[in-house]
Amino acid sequence: MTAPLLLASILAAVLLQLAVATGLLVLRLARIRTSPGETEDNKAAVPESGAWTGWRDFFIERDVFEDPSRAQRSLHLRPVDDKPLPAFLPGQYLTFSLDVASPGTGAKRSLVRCYSLSDQPNPKTYRISVKRVPAPPGRMNLPPGAASTFLHDTVKVGDILKVKAPAGQFVLDVQSDVPAVFIAGGVGVTPMISMISWSLTHQPARRLSLFYGVDGSVDHAFKADLSQLAAIHPALQLVVVYRLPGPCDVEGEDFQQSGLIDLALLRRILPHGRHVFYVCGPPAMMAALIQGLAEWGIAKSDIHFESFGPPSFGDVRVAGKNTAFWGSKALDIRFQMSRRTISWTGEDLNLLAFSERHSIPVEAGCRTGNCGSCETRIISGDVRYEHQPNFRVAAGSCLLCVVTPVSNLVLEA
Repeated sequence: MTAPLLLASILAAVLLQLAVATGLLVLRLARIRTSPGETEDNKAAVPESGAWTGWRDFFIERDVFEDPSRAQRSLHLRPVDDKPLPAFLPGQYLTFSLDVASPGTGAKRSLVRCYSLSDQPNPKTYRISVKRVPAPPGRMNLPPGAASTFLHDTVKVGDILKVKAPAGQFVLDVQSDVPAVFIAGGVGVTPMISMISWSLTHQPARRLSLFYGVDGSVDHAFKADLSQLAAIHPALQLVVVYRLPGPCDVEGEDFQQSGLIDLALLRRILPHGRHVFYVCGPPAMMAALIQGLAEWGIAKSDIHFESFGPPSFGDVRVAGKNTAFWGSKALDIRFQMSRRTISWTGEDLNLLAFSERHSIPVEAGCRTGNCGSCETRIISGDVRYEHQPNFRVAAGSCLLCVVTPVSNLVLEA
């Protein structure tokens, strides 16, 4: 081969390698490019499985009020990038970053809140259901819930919300066929609708019982949907309990029982044998039922619960004390910005519940270590995590919702 031919062959080989490398680079950039609905400040990495990390933009496709009082609003959310949505475990929630105007000043502040997915997985849309939170009874000087008011009064169909991927540990055991009992108070029914819908579709022979407590017909959310499910699926037993039935509420038609959901009702209606219990509702209901189920002899592994709203999980405990701490010396917890020092004696499950019980202002979202809303800097002292959080905590800080103190503490809050 002559020198010119050899040089031409080498040059051709080099050009071919450059073309292949360029093609691979273009393909790689195409796969990781920012989705059409995202900005450089709000990238959501979307792996091939469909799950994502960080914030992803969703627009409100439609909304529905679920109760006669229009206090519970469902939002159907579709991703702006229109890519398929990942499946989630029935019972999980979505985390939202909401830009809410402060009363009076109008200045925007970012609130992180978590809302249960209220339907079974759908590759095109997600649904959440949000209850309007009024000012506490007898405390009309206090403002109503900022996030729920924003989602009821400000956002509208077509608006875009920033959302994190489904998360949460209060989920249906989809591998089990043990009869499941769902006990819901008010808006606590939302994760259970997801669980029940999934189970009726994928486990049609599994026996399910839903005990659903509300004040009366005006607060009765998802009434038609739940009645239809019970009528179609004989495996589902529906027991609606009205605390204060109105003059037009008909027992046996609108509801099956008046009063409160209690252990006596469960023992009277449930058949003998093993059941697994899922409980979600306001703290007072939770405290009574969790204690009652334990005293009934239900195994701890068969009791799953999730509370909502302050106070936190600290009010829902079988033992009444943080048993990991009980009997130890009291610890001093100093809240630097609030200028208060309070003794920790183990009466609360975590430092978030402790803070709320003593009226220390702390932001809170998921209450399970996933959203990072309650991240607080530790000035001095040590804490213990009850479980490893999913949120990546900054060095020198902690998540109040999943920690307890192991020494005297000084916190920035």
